[in-house]
Amino acid sequence: MKKHTIGDWMKALRPWSFPASAMPIIVTLSYLFWKGAQVDWLIGVWVLITMVLFHAAGNTWSDYFDFKRGVDRNDTFGADTMTTGMFEPKEIKTLASALLVVSCLSGIGIFLMTGATVLWCGIAGAVLVLLYPFLKYNAFGDLDILLTFAFIPVLGVTYAVTGSFDWESVFIIALPVGLITDGILHSNNTRDLEHDGRAGITTMAMCLGKRTSAWFYGFEVLFPYVWVAVCSIKGGMPILTVIVFMTLPVAIACSKTMKNSVEGGSHMIADLDVRTANLQLMFSMLLSLSFVIARFI
Repeated sequence: MKKHTIGDWMKALRPWSFPASAMPIIVTLSYLFWKGAQVDWLIGVWVLITMVLFHAAGNTWSDYFDFKRGVDRNDTFGADTMTTGMFEPKEIKTLASALLVVSCLSGIGIFLMTGATVLWCGIAGAVLVLLYPFLKYNAFGDLDILLTFAFIPVLGVTYAVTGSFDWESVFIIALPVGLITDGILHSNNTRDLEHDGRAGITTMAMCLGKRTSAWFYGFEVLFPYVWVAVCSIKGGMPILTVIVFMTLPVAIACSKTMKNSVEGGSHMIADLDVRTANLQLMFSMLLSLSFVIARFI
């Protein structure tokens, strides 16, 4: 078996995508802090770490099935850890399984500290991670991501750190952050339309077509700004949250790139998933910062 460096293992985990799982938790904790809720910060950090572990498990699990199904090949834009021979498929499968076990054990620990309600959120998340390849291949991958990396974690961490559900926070926080997160996947699937069709799978981007997918991506990365503006005016968020508009030029640039790719070709959006992940990180960090600052002014 080939010896791997730490850099190899990190590449297999795709850490550039971790903001998609970490930031919904961080934004939620910041939001609860702004509202003056009694937050168990130790549990909050524990949930954050567990969520990232689940994400790493999901990344490697998805990569394994994409390779086995023929979605990722030598001429595709997807993960190249197996297509280049860096890792054997069984190594990635073993890594994914180990990460999932560790994630589940960590989740059980949180359940023992907080109660059965959190367990159900964890089970739902774990099931969606395991089913993601199947759902992605049948046009439900976007819905899976929206639930796994937005609504379920926001709901779960709220209960874990406060002992009760805050349904208002689920919609106020999960929707804008989740839409940009979903844009990461949607840009990836729009880029891979031709290759995914060759592999015999069906993604939502394939159902929509390239032009409609480009418009849908624009909605995913631009509507969150409208949402924040409306919520700040209505009082659901502090007015300071408008600082997220500092990232609007980045969102517009990403949207334009996607739109131009309809005629210009998929190579134009080869790295748009990474750019969208960076947008999600910047947007979420500013949103979190605004909640913290607003608490003191």
